[in-house]
Amino acid sequence: MTSRVIPVPSFVLVVFGATGDLARRKLLPAMFQRDIAGQLPEAATIIGVARGHLSGMDFIALARRAIEEHVPAAERTAAAVERFLARLRYVAADATDDAGWDELTALLETFKSRVNVFYLATGPALFGPICERLGRHGLAHCNARVVVEKPVGRDSTSAAAVNDAIGRVFPEERIYRIDHYLGKETVQNLLALRFANALFEPLWNAAHIDHVQITVAESLGVEGRAGYYDTAGALRDMVQNHILQLLCLVAMEPPARLDANTVRDEKLKVLHALKPIGDALSAYNVVRGQYRAGASAGGPVPGYLDELGAQASTTETFVALRAEIRNWRWAGVPFYLRTGKRLAARVSDIVITFRPVPHSVFDASAGPILANKLIIRLQPDEGMKLWLMTKDPGPGGMRLRSVPLDMSFATAFGVRNPDAYERLVLDVVRGNQTLFMRRDEVEAAWAWIDPILDAWEQSPEPPKPYTAGTWGPSAAIALIERDGRTWEDGGA
Repeated sequence: MTSRVIPVPSFVLVVFGATGDLARRKLLPAMFQRDIAGQLPEAATIIGVARGHLSGMDFIALARRAIEEHVPAAERTAAAVERFLARLRYVAADATDDAGWDELTALLETFKSRVNVFYLATGPALFGPICERLGRHGLAHCNARVVVEKPVGRDSTSAAAVNDAIGRVFPEERIYRIDHYLGKETVQNLLALRFANALFEPLWNAAHIDHVQITVAESLGVEGRAGYYDTAGALRDMVQNHILQLLCLVAMEPPARLDANTVRDEKLKVLHALKPIGDALSAYNVVRGQYRAGASAGGPVPGYLDELGAQASTTETFVALRAEIRNWRWAGVPFYLRTGKRLAARVSDIVITFRPVPHSVFDASAGPILANKLIIRLQPDEGMKLWLMTKDPGPGGMRLRSVPLDMSFATAFGVRNPDAYERLVLDVVRGNQTLFMRRDEVEAAWAWIDPILDAWEQSPEPPKPYTAGTWGPSAAIALIERDGRTWEDGGA
């Protein structure tokens, strides 16, 4: 089976921060993959912008290395690489002054009739200054769209300031706040699973679902991002955006239609319905941790403070929360959210655990009846499993076993799963905002996160230590087990 290629209009993609990690690891390889898939128009152009005074050939050499490093050799040919590199241009410009902007403006004048996508692959402190200069140089015209990476701010106040700065130049309908988790194939399939099948939606409520777990676990540490990470932490870096967005897609009401604002309206209702976690509830419903030295499959690994090069830090590298949604659909159903670095495995799962059968008709010799579970895996192997009770084959009576109906996307469809950035960047070109966050979503998420941050700020208790290569501090296990439940630890 081959995937269907949907054409997009001619465009120019301008990447600010083009020599940085995000551009090299994700954006350039993503656009190369779309090129070899035949989805980029012949005239599509990519302009890299950064402070470094590189020549055009220097930037092409950087892009070539990025493709060789991040695109498997089996998926590229020399001819395809050369064709893609011919699309590239480079301009040295500074976000904080006017150097290089006249050159960029002159270059973009030739592309004014195309869709212009300005991708700000920079820190959020530069979002405002870049947008201000785009406006001043006449580049924020009706064909222009701006893409900003998370985090949008550090709290509600700073998020509002960033959004104000962008909004002074671009109207909301041309602002794309990107969350790459929403571009993952499995997250898209969550919408199809819920709203294209009569099987699940009647059961998707508190009467039939016992609890929901969302885990985003990383086996790596902070690596070269220690400086940034120590100013953010797991709650800001992962929970406020990625995990809350996944929660919204699981919990939202069926939208009347699948357009951007209708979907985002339903997600916003979920964020507004989240039960606040303030001072009194924070210690009971939230666990924060920080990894110490330990071991992984590759051998010994350092602790967070070793990687940071500091004697002390209260920044959390792990968070577990117990959340509740106060509405008719979800009243009484706990949502357990968990994320961390240096955990036992790299895995991102959504686990929907259904309520047990109300009465067993089987003898005790048949064995226990386990609750049905729907497990949606976002990474590393995207797919879904529905765990059901069946009879163990063979004579000798009734013996029950829990077995999965297993659908691996790679196996079921026989095609390569596109990276999230491949889909999302081209959605910007198409003008489709469905998978991007609206301003009120961002600010509603911060409004729920802020009281937790405030409680930590006022608490003398540091993050709880956990050994690298484990599943986090023991307090996170206690968080869920006091409710009589257990974390699904990556092997489901």
